[in-house]
Amino acid sequence: YPESLPIRFHSKRVYILPTRFGYFFGFFTLLMTMAGLNYNNNMALLLTFPMWLTVNFLGDPDNGVIIASYLGSMLMAGAFIALGALFYTLVVSESTLGAGPTRLTGGLAFSVGLVLVLIAGGELFTGNSLMVLPWLDRKITGRAMLRNWSLVYLGNLVGALVIAGFVVLSGVLDTPTLSTTAAGMAKAKLVLTPTEALFRGILCNILVCLAVWMSFAAHTVSGKVLVLLLPISAFVAVGFEHSVANMYVVPVAMLGGLIEPDLGGFLRNIAIVTIGNVIGGGALVGAVYWSVFRTTEA
Repeated sequence: YPESLPIRFHSKRVYILPTRFGYFFGFFTLLMTMAGLNYNNNMALLLTFPMWLTVNFLGDPDNGVIIASYLGSMLMAGAFIALGALFYTLVVSESTLGAGPTRLTGGLAFSVGLVLVLIAGGELFTGNSLMVLPWLDRKITGRAMLRNWSLVYLGNLVGALVIAGFVVLSGVLDTPTLSTTAAGMAKAKLVLTPTEALFRGILCNILVCLAVWMSFAAHTVSGKVLVLLLPISAFVAVGFEHSVANMYVVPVAMLGGLIEPDLGGFLRNIAIVTIGNVIGGGALVGAVYWSVFRTTEA
């Protein structure tokens, strides 16, 4: 496989930060809790609990140890995908183009999130499924791969939830058109059967990881953007499921009071979709290409 494929795990990038860094996160969590309570009572926990986990499980609360170099990139990737989903919500609202063209334009709008991840930089869980390649080639351990996935997944969740909270507080979804679209998107995900969610997750990350894989061949910003657009637009237009996008779409509707809170339904959805994403990106793209290039080299 291409030597340029990044091994997105750096075990030595761990820094000791002052304890007040942890205090900052705690204070920020308190503020968001207060804001959430003003809007949607118990659903504030959906926004603040992952923040608490970030401080207490990605680091040692006694000495302030936290994975600093990775934290920003994990949070930003989740935020970027959330912003892409927000843009999608606007573009497809009250469209008169018809179902196909509307979904296509919405897919192009959502692609902004992946473009930001790839060009601006970010650690995205779905793309990191390709870490199966260096794992199969014994360049990283299985433990390192799973640790990376766990940390990136949690970071993406926090980033997406923060944007969801900001969107609710900003009031941009208060218009009837956007609120109806956002509610419909969330409801559509919660009513999926486990089988539907699983296979939509598989198909989604096949296209996402193929987009990332092909971007390694591009050597310019414009080339990378063009390579991303069609695969990402395709999975969005068809209606496949992206776990990180769902971390924004469902919570923003719940936090905004657009749908009835269903934390259990949300967790079931992203759990099943996440499994599908790992199968699609890790097994059906990463492992397959490892096998293809491994055989060729032999």
